[in-house]
Amino acid sequence: MAEKPHAIMIAFPYQGHITPFVNLALKFASKGFAITFVHTHYIHHTISSSHDHSKTSDGIDFFSEARESGLDIRYATISDGFPLEFDRALHIKEYWDAMLRDFPGRVDEFVGSTLRQSRYGASFLIADTFYSWPATVADKYNLISVSFWTQPAAVFSINYHLDLLIENGHFPLKDNINEEINYIPGVGSISTRDLMPYLKEDESAKFVQKVISRAFDEVKKADFILFNTIRELETETLSALNQKLPTYAVGPVNFFENLTKTAISKSLRSESDCSKWLESKPPGSVLYVSFGSHIKSSEQMIQEIAHGLILSEANCIWVVRTDIADALPDGFQDDINGKGLIIPWCDQITVLSHPAVGGFLTHCGWNSVMESIWCGVPMICNPLYSDQTTNRKLVVEDWKVGIDLGDGMAPLLVERIKVSEKIKMLLNNESTTSRCLKQEMKKVHSILQNALEKDGSSEKNFDQFVQDLKTKLLAKK
Repeated sequence: MAEKPHAIMIAFPYQGHITPFVNLALKFASKGFAITFVHTHYIHHTISSSHDHSKTSDGIDFFSEARESGLDIRYATISDGFPLEFDRALHIKEYWDAMLRDFPGRVDEFVGSTLRQSRYGASFLIADTFYSWPATVADKYNLISVSFWTQPAAVFSINYHLDLLIENGHFPLKDNINEEINYIPGVGSISTRDLMPYLKEDESAKFVQKVISRAFDEVKKADFILFNTIRELETETLSALNQKLPTYAVGPVNFFENLTKTAISKSLRSESDCSKWLESKPPGSVLYVSFGSHIKSSEQMIQEIAHGLILSEANCIWVVRTDIADALPDGFQDDINGKGLIIPWCDQITVLSHPAVGGFLTHCGWNSVMESIWCGVPMICNPLYSDQTTNRKLVVEDWKVGIDLGDGMAPLLVERIKVSEKIKMLLNNESTTSRCLKQEMKKVHSILQNALEKDGSSEKNFDQFVQDLKTKLLAKK
């Protein structure tokens, strides 16, 4: 019997990266690979101690479900070097200094130990592109290095070509500069205001710039790059990158496995989520509001959005986690009684796919963008950090399936009247804006769904990657 290919997969310790990583692991396992999936001790503890951990796609419960279905997935943890009680968000610079300095050695030790103990050995290492060590560790153990990029290809390309930004005086970015950039291969003209905020000339961004710089030096040594995007939506960018590295657009991986949806459905049935409330609302009348699992918000922004919702008189579901609940205006729940539902968690795809939902007020995290398009729901965009400003540009200017919330105003300084106006504009089926958004959304939605069909581009690309990977594995023997 031929030896089963075995992948060690090490997730990046943030939710926006973990969700697609879990789904990619399930996809590999469904293709007959053995998987060792790795979280840090801290992420494992956070998931395990969360009241809602059974309802998230962080891996623990989904992998149990996967094993019951016959998939070969093992779960492991590795220390990030800090005690569980250490506040990684509050001391983020100290945390990432140590992750750059010490974590590669911990990974090296873990991979070596796994190779000694595994009945399969290991064939390849899959790690998030943001890590600074994957190709180096893979090379030490004669493994194939696969880098997984969980954001749009445009953001990858901008980071990859930092040398061009430096050469043209656009890195680090100055706050008051607003210029068009048209020299990044495969990336159309983009304003400096649409580049990622961590590229700015800001003392607090220097540690992120260090992480990015080291990660993109390392990724140039990878054997393969997988992108959580669709070829048809970023054709020129991917083509240009493929001249530098072997790239495969295999996204969006959020929708690869019915297993995750099954697990979610079970938890939804047991929790009696918000489905009944949605059933009571007319088609297209509900605005879904969510700013992801980790946001840099302000009390002013939360309050202005809340007052804007009241002024709009729209039906809404707002996912309000405990860390921002205190910022809501006094009496807000009473003010929206009957028209609004405030909840700490929901399955986003289930809500977005409900006929009652007509719009999504989002921070433009890449997972949220893909899920909104998958469900055919136009967006109101209020990007906050990381890749979200560039994602907004793709959504609003390139694909034309969303509108801006603040019309260029800083996201934390949005005004309630503007919020109300944009909500009404989006949910009013008679408005020109609403009709145009829905028309363009149908086109992009169709592109995304077709890509995931059996003969679609993402499925073909994944199959081609598996074939190329196995060819390289044979050559290594």
